[in-house]
Amino acid sequence: MRTFLLKRLPSGLLVLALASFLVFLILRLIPGDPATTLAGPDASPATVAAIRGRLGLDQPLFGQYVSWLGHLLSGDLGPSYAIGGQVSDLIGNGLGATVQLTLGALLLVVLIALPLGVVGATTRRGPVAAAVQAVTTGVLAVPPFVTGVLLVLLFAVSFELLPAGGHESLLAEPDLAVQYLAMPALCLALPSAAVLARYLKDGIERALAEDYVRTATALGVSRRRIVWRHALPNALPSAVTVLGLQIGHLVAGAVLVERIFAWPGLGQLIEQGVLRRDYPLVQDLLLLVVAVYVAVQLLTDLAYTWLDPRIRWE
Repeated sequence: MRTFLLKRLPSGLLVLALASFLVFLILRLIPGDPATTLAGPDASPATVAAIRGRLGLDQPLFGQYVSWLGHLLSGDLGPSYAIGGQVSDLIGNGLGATVQLTLGALLLVVLIALPLGVVGATTRRGPVAAAVQAVTTGVLAVPPFVTGVLLVLLFAVSFELLPAGGHESLLAEPDLAVQYLAMPALCLALPSAAVLARYLKDGIERALAEDYVRTATALGVSRRRIVWRHALPNALPSAVTVLGLQIGHLVAGAVLVERIFAWPGLGQLIEQGVLRRDYPLVQDLLLLVVAVYVAVQLLTDLAYTWLDPRIRWE
């Protein structure tokens, strides 16, 4: 395991380094100037130039990049240009809400995908199989922002069962927090659940076509035992890999979902930072998303090797 981690660490660091450069460069290519945004439309050129100098934007791009990395490695994220306050404080305030939303969505992904995958693989004909196929196809075809609006119209406006937006801490008010979390987590989870259900269905079908399944059936082993004790465990390694990829999509999709449901997480911070050209805030947030994605992929590989003993750590 140690050898495996040591081999994967350089590639993860390389991905972070390339991501930091791309994030820094792409933000500078977006039209707009933070100094002009802060100064206002009626500001004089001297005022804009003074703000650029105070923010360090008058330095060469390479110098700005090195300065940003230096502060980042030292743990000093610096102040926010437009929103105000320290970037570390802003990220800390929004991180809990985003983690809560992502974990809630991840739980729903597993709870939805597991029965859909098993039912889809074991029921090949009839209305049940057609319903599973229709559900997964429909969820993948509808964009999350449409799903979010439909959920609000159905559960918040028509039946008035859930609040249309907002947030509450799970530690402070668990009952109320679950009500606020239900629709955003479901909206975020549905596309990933459909993808995972399809991969799980295909994995179980491949496992059921193996020779040992036919042997077990001939020996009188029940269909349920074959599916849950043999076919499903053999399909889990590939499904876990897909789940790891979907966690990255959950983190990225939280930006849109948080906007729909007024969820005060990192997604809203990214949106505000982009609109106001708040370079330090957006750079740090996007690099944080990449770091989370790299860490999730590493954990996914570890889980894969644990689920499939045929794969050696070396």
